[in-house]
Amino acid sequence: MSEYILTLLVFVPIAGALLLLLVNKEKGGLIKSFAFVIALINFILSLYLYFNFVPENGFQFEVNQSWVQSLGINYHLGIDGISLFLVLLTTFLSSLAILSSWSAIQEKVKGYMVTMLFLEAGMIGVFVSLDLFLFYVFWEGMLIPMYFLIGIWGGPRKIYATIKFILFTMLGSIFMLVAILVLYFMNYNYTGEYSFDLLKILQLPIPFGAQFWLFLAFALAFAIKVPMFPFHTWLPDAHVEAPTAGSVLLAGVLLKMGTYGFLRFCLPLFPNAFMNFVPLFSILAIIGIIYGALVSTMQKDIKSLVAFSSVSHLGFVMLGLFALNMQGISGGILQMINHGISTGALFLIVGMIYERRHTRLIEEYGGIARVVPVFATFLIIVTLSSIGLPGTNGFVGEFLILLGAFKSKTVYAVLGAVGIILAAVYMLWMIQRVLFQEIKKEENKNLLDLNLREKITLIPIVLLIFWIGIYPQSFLSKIEPAVKNMLEYVNYKSEQMSSCEKKFDEICEAKDEPAGYVKFELRRCTEESVLNLR
Repeated sequence: MSEYILTLLVFVPIAGALLLLLVNKEKGGLIKSFAFVIALINFILSLYLYFNFVPENGFQFEVNQSWVQSLGINYHLGIDGISLFLVLLTTFLSSLAILSSWSAIQEKVKGYMVTMLFLEAGMIGVFVSLDLFLFYVFWEGMLIPMYFLIGIWGGPRKIYATIKFILFTMLGSIFMLVAILVLYFMNYNYTGEYSFDLLKILQLPIPFGAQFWLFLAFALAFAIKVPMFPFHTWLPDAHVEAPTAGSVLLAGVLLKMGTYGFLRFCLPLFPNAFMNFVPLFSILAIIGIIYGALVSTMQKDIKSLVAFSSVSHLGFVMLGLFALNMQGISGGILQMINHGISTGALFLIVGMIYERRHTRLIEEYGGIARVVPVFATFLIIVTLSSIGLPGTNGFVGEFLILLGAFKSKTVYAVLGAVGIILAAVYMLWMIQRVLFQEIKKEENKNLLDLNLREKITLIPIVLLIFWIGIYPQSFLSKIEPAVKNMLEYVNYKSEQMSSCEKKFDEICEAKDEPAGYVKFELRRCTEESVLNLR
């Protein structure tokens, strides 16, 4: 089972989507039920990862088979403590997203569910790929279902939002593809083997000059996906125009591909460059935290408010990752999960009220807590988790990130903490205007409270909010060993490469040495580093 579990998680949704394509007629209820069962089966299968994962064992559930042997492309899958919960988050939110679409999607149901299942497969593929070519295939491939999801079932400005989303994402992806090819040929130059295998490429002693440009190429793709300031402008349009399920998966999973990319690729592959860019990316993260919070405060549309809040919350994650210590990175990984849970739930709740009132304008509501108390209860709980109330999931992640930021540079933590205050301002102000005060609109007096399906959709999320908030060790115990191993590896590799660079400078200062001797000594130094790293 261990050998095939990741393959199953990728291909069960694909198989389900292909079976749906064989259905000749639009049998809405049957198609929705089938798609939900496929997604639920995949979630249940993914629980095998949690219960059988051994934190100290590094990459697990690996499968590594030759795919295109002549080009060195392998079907190489595996997960560690960094990717484990992102896979679980993907299967969990995918099943809830499909369930939330039951009444919202009434046209082209088959195409919608096929798109959702292909999207789930692509997202899982990104998190489990250990071959750079395979990773890129999934990275680009999952854009196709998201393109159709927004472009067909989106709002009035769906075409504009879709094109903007695709153009932004593909711009960064092109540079990343070039960087992947550079690493591919660099691996051949050092080892005589053509390979896209990440674990082999990690052993390359990449000089700082090359690290600098390769880091920028990867970082651009990941920064757009996060999205970091100033690459964030595609996000609000995509969120607002996407159907509810699309917004849930966009915020809950797709944005995490950017933060995951920084951890999985940028940090271990280019440690010296990563460390040199810490001040820049920390400042950009802080700007994103404060800017996203301030813009959220000014929003009139609830969905737009939640969308801009993602810019702020993901800025927090980036601040933790670039703290480069155990607390910051562990908190950043946990906060990826927390953001997916809390913000995904907020988009679900906004979608539920939109189905009843067909408006997302805050001014159209007011006083509805007395009319729909169950809805109000769920909204308040999720909102409090989003702003990091102690006892909820958000508090643990934000606390660890601030702790890591304090250890890195105090001023970063102080400025980052401003975002927490601003988050309380815009979220609580939204709650006050939507749920309390006086009922201003006659339509709000006859709203229906949540039905059984909607409660079933939200209850698992609330349970997770309190589970992580009260007992985070059940998550951190599987995350922290992977973070520790990565930091130890990165520090060692950075020291080895710095030593070689220093040796290169010393040799260059001896003017009487020929250039060929300089290159020989640098090559010998780097080859010794490869052997040491192995």
